Amino acid sequence: MIRSMTGYGRGEFETNCRKFTVEIKSVNHKYNDFSVKLPRSLFYLEDEIRKYLSSRIKRGKTDIYISFETFSKDDIEITVNEVLAEMLVEKLNFLKEKYNLSSNETLSLVTKFPDVLTVEKKNEDEDEIRKSMFQAIDIALESFVKMREKEGENLKNDILEKVNVIEDTVKNITLLSEVVVEEYKNKLETRINELLQKYEIDEQRLATEVAIVADKCCIDEEITRLKSHIIQMREILHNGGQIGRKLDFVVQEMNRESNTIASKSNDIRITNYSITLKSEIEKIREQIQNIE
Repeated sequence: MIRSMTGYGRGEFETNCRKFTVEIKSVNHKYNDFSVKLPRSLFYLEDEIRKYLSSRIKRGKTDIYISFETFSKDDIEITVNEVLAEMLVEKLNFLKEKYNLSSNETLSLVTKFPDVLTVEKKNEDEDEIRKSMFQAIDIALESFVKMREKEGENLKNDILEKVNVIEDTVKNITLLSEVVVEEYKNKLETRINELLQKYEIDEQRLATEVAIVADKCCIDEEITRLKSHIIQMREILHNGGQIGRKLDFVVQEMNRESNTIASKSNDIRITNYSITLKSEIEKIREQIQNIE
């Protein structure tokens, strides 16, 4: 199965008054890059999350967001910084007396200062929390992978259509290459006859000139290699898996052959076909940039 590098998945898992929500999204990237964002209380699981993701995702820039809610008193601890609170109350009372303030909201003011009250989540049952979190990750991964595979199948079909266009174009170039030399020989002979009507044409000299031109514009090797690359690309697409880099290499080779055909061509029809080749190859190159 072919996968795109673009995908999105969301998963939720709730148990024992705890709820995990996981979102995974990715875009195309040359390498395999992960960005994990999770609550501070779960930082100790980041390396394990990265390793787990890398076993399921082989290429792309992937962001994973994990949120954790708890509805149990046993998971929450509130601590009071008594020293800080005492100092704040003392200073607030001082201000009230000095400036004859009538406000009685000392407690409300004190609790609004940072670090007076600290709310922390107690993760005493780390194994249960870890298990629940990874169940949410698996749910998100399932929808994430399905989306990647669906888009990957669309990319595969689109690329195969372009490969068919390339194959038809190569067939047309092959047919033309077989008659180009003979056409050149006839044109050259006609031109010589026009210029040298009183003289007999040296057939051996003419044959030599035609042979030189035939050698310079011969594209048999390039056509053979292009046909081989077409077969190879179809096989890679059929086999599936992590094929992005393989396809990238094949496309480079196909582009090289099409450039050589264009440079050797002395026939406008072959030149036009080579432009079509390059155009379709470039379209494929753009598409495979998003294949895992």
